[in-house]
Amino acid sequence: MLETISFPVYGESMAEYSGAADLSGACRKLGCGGIEAVWGGDGAMDGLPDGFAPGYHLTFYPDWVDFWRGDEEALTWKFGSREAWTAFYGGADRETLVDRYRADLARAERLGAQYAVLHVSDVSIEEGYTYRFLHSDGEVFSAVWELTGLLFSGRSYPFALLVENQWWPGFTFTDPEETRALLDGIRYENKGILLDTGHLMNTNTGLRTEAEGIDYLHRMLDRHGSLCGAVRGMHLHQSLSGAYVRAHTGAVPESLTGDYVTRFGRSYEHILQIDQHRPWTDPDIVSVIRRIHPEWLTHELSCKNRAERERAVALQRETLRRGGLTPCL
Repeated sequence: MLETISFPVYGESMAEYSGAADLSGACRKLGCGGIEAVWGGDGAMDGLPDGFAPGYHLTFYPDWVDFWRGDEEALTWKFGSREAWTAFYGGADRETLVDRYRADLARAERLGAQYAVLHVSDVSIEEGYTYRFLHSDGEVFSAVWELTGLLFSGRSYPFALLVENQWWPGFTFTDPEETRALLDGIRYENKGILLDTGHLMNTNTGLRTEAEGIDYLHRMLDRHGSLCGAVRGMHLHQSLSGAYVRAHTGAVPESLTGDYVTRFGRSYEHILQIDQHRPWTDPDIVSVIRRIHPEWLTHELSCKNRAERERAVALQRETLRRGGLTPCL
């Protein structure tokens, strides 16, 4: 099992290090063999050496199915104008997204990534507050099957494609029939699941403790039976946000005003309260890791800078050590 650190690669994040060697050394000091890279929108990734990022997190738009379908009426209702949604997505049709993903896949290939992560979900600003969803899991799957068909048909990338679970419409890893259907519909041989522990916890707002969270993770694995063999990677963090969700969802707050970009920024703060990305402190989480035995485990923790990142990863790595799991570089 190779451990990595989730790392958004852009000029400001790289400026905290003297170079790629410094970042690599920081990873190894924490017991990790590299990063799961997220492209930050500039040229900073060009300075990373080959093989430095075993993992690559593909770009994603939380709300994209209506754009993929070309539903201009829905888009204009959400964004306020055609100009606003075309500016947000960078174009007016699905080829915009296809081109962006192709560019991202090329970056992953150039970096020598071993796996690439794809979100399978769809949620609008409003749905993130109301929890009343416009699209079904199946509708999200259909869009993902079309997208991956265009991206991977006839191609043989040197990395695995791993689908990541969310708690929004799409892939949640709570229904084994849906999980199997999603995988079967992706026409790419080198595929699998990236199980995000915190996202799975977000599907159960009744969880109060890490111990309850661990029990819930095991119950979902029990439910999936032999499908657990498709789990090849993990995003490791914990989220106990049920009390917040019960208190702050059900309706769009009246204070959520302004243009789309302003509302999106405000809603992102709300989402971070739901999806907490906190380090595990209960060493029994190792029982989940050992049960899955993933090829890749990524410490995906909330942090604003290098110091916070290193503290959070060190805390979670110490939890794994207390559980008897030593790093394997």
